[in-house]
Amino acid sequence: MDTPQFKQLRQSLGFDEVSIVPGNITIDPEQTEIGLNIGGIKLQIPFIAAAMDGVTDVRFAVEMSKAGGLAVLNLEGVQVKYENPDEILAELVHAEPEIVNTLMQKIYSAPLKEYLVGKRIQEIKRAGAIVAASATPASARYLSKLAVEAGADIFVVQSTVTSAHHKSNYREELKIKDLCRSLPVPVMVGNCVSYQACLELLETGASGILVGVGPGAACTSRTVLGIGVPQITATMDCAAARENYRQKTGKYIPIITDGGFRNSGDICKAIAAGADGVMLGSIFAQAEEAPGRGYHWGMATPHPSLPRGTRVKVGTLASLRQILFGPSNRSDGTLNLVGALRTCMGLCGVRTIQELQKAEMVIAPSITVEGKHWQLMK
Repeated sequence: MDTPQFKQLRQSLGFDEVSIVPGNITIDPEQTEIGLNIGGIKLQIPFIAAAMDGVTDVRFAVEMSKAGGLAVLNLEGVQVKYENPDEILAELVHAEPEIVNTLMQKIYSAPLKEYLVGKRIQEIKRAGAIVAASATPASARYLSKLAVEAGADIFVVQSTVTSAHHKSNYREELKIKDLCRSLPVPVMVGNCVSYQACLELLETGASGILVGVGPGAACTSRTVLGIGVPQITATMDCAAARENYRQKTGKYIPIITDGGFRNSGDICKAIAAGADGVMLGSIFAQAEEAPGRGYHWGMATPHPSLPRGTRVKVGTLASLRQILFGPSNRSDGTLNLVGALRTCMGLCGVRTIQELQKAEMVIAPSITVEGKHWQLMK
């Protein structure tokens, strides 16, 4: 006898539980095309550095743009709160673990300085780099104006969860659609993990959607709030929304999987699941150019009353260019991310990112350990 259920659960999958099926033909990896178009701004590689203070500062944004990708500057972080952010970052990096969250709450409680918003953006702009800047929904209307006036090329509205309408009894409601219409630059919006939320964000006129809630190495939203969807399922659901939106409107809007990546294999799987690009935090925090000096923390870590993140030590691995393009002297997928993506595409017999999105995938929870007895014995 069937027992009525209040709700039914469906299975959801993360990176370790799936694998990409190779193609019936193979092609030369050098013949693959991996560009990403965000509202008419074309990137040579589909890699975006997260708007986290341990990852992106002026220097890193310039180097990322030179490499063909994009880095997002946090307009509510230390870069726009302090004239000399390097001193503050050094203090955060060297703080003892038991006081670091309290110290972050103190440091991030400082008000932002309007002139620093323009100064940082113009420093990146003068170096000939593409400028992307980020704010939370509560501050988006105010900071987007400052960013655009200073010369930002892309504006990002980002929080743990972003919906098409942000309602509050204390602040004027933010309507993403109105913001997208009012700004003369492309607007990326995130984060979301469901079909319906993604579809509604697409309908606002956003030029890109960020996918992922809580999978980041430094994020504890899943522990503190119990929310989130594993990244493969989240990406597939949001990709379905993108395809539905394209069928209805003829417009193709990229979705960017954000968070939870450990290696190049995860990146390949995210794109095969439907992503057009990836946003990386902890991986890029390991770059020699990263301002976090081998440490990484999330945007919600310094929340004044409910921190949802922690400082993690990721170490310094290599230069940004070596992380992206190699050469690699490691066999763990942490160096030459671009080369790995191109090689995966070649082995799947596809030339473009959109073709890789159509590659067959299988549920394969043992894929990372199958036949790896001797590796695991090390």
